[in-house]
Amino acid sequence: MIPTKDWLRASWGAGIDLLRPVSDRETGDALPHHAPRVPVVVPIRSLGATYRDRIAAHLLALPPADRYLRFGYAANDDQIRRYVAQLDFERDEIFGVYNRRLELVAMAHLAFAEHPEHSQCAEFGVSVLGKARGRGLGARLFDRAIMHARNEGVHMVFIHALSENTAMLKIARNAGATVERDGSESEAYLALPPANLDSRVSEIVEQQWAEMDYRLKKQAKQFWDFLAGVQEVRQGVRAARHQSAE
Repeated sequence: MIPTKDWLRASWGAGIDLLRPVSDRETGDALPHHAPRVPVVVPIRSLGATYRDRIAAHLLALPPADRYLRFGYAANDDQIRRYVAQLDFERDEIFGVYNRRLELVAMAHLAFAEHPEHSQCAEFGVSVLGKARGRGLGARLFDRAIMHARNEGVHMVFIHALSENTAMLKIARNAGATVERDGSESEAYLALPPANLDSRVSEIVEQQWAEMDYRLKKQAKQFWDFLAGVQEVRQGVRAARHQSAE
């Protein structure tokens, strides 16, 4: 669970950052040495059926090599669209991470077993866009999914991945999962402890934080889009005046 003081500090930092112009936020300039380091908190939202189009856009943005690692085969656009169309939002859980432009840069699918006799099992899959790699988003999505699985009474989570998908298998091993390799494919399984008060409260806090973060990002994007529109109108007026003066 995120310590309260760290969560509040990160919330304040995220809110202040959203009030800065996009051009300033994305320069990548290093912070001064004396500047305090804010703990990295990744807001992860639970996605419903209304986000099906965004999920499709995220998966379609994956290059062929990433599609191969995510699905275990070279999925084409039509196969990805069929996969998204068949997602069961009532049974399964879909988690996502948005950037400041409200683009879905990472998502995870926690698929619960369809058969009642296997109701205590679930399978995990994740994808992260190339531009969002190196930030630990896959591991954070895995942690979030594991927390939800525990609270839903799941005792075992499985990950079926290609053996060459070292990033996914590393996440599983770091979480304590047992990984068994069978040629080009590997199977990882992780036994989960029962849910407790901490896991249940942590999920509530993380979900609320993610919802607040999303609303802030949405409002900030609307504000900067509005300013961009005003600027475009101003430039058009100036151009018209310049032409008339000629």
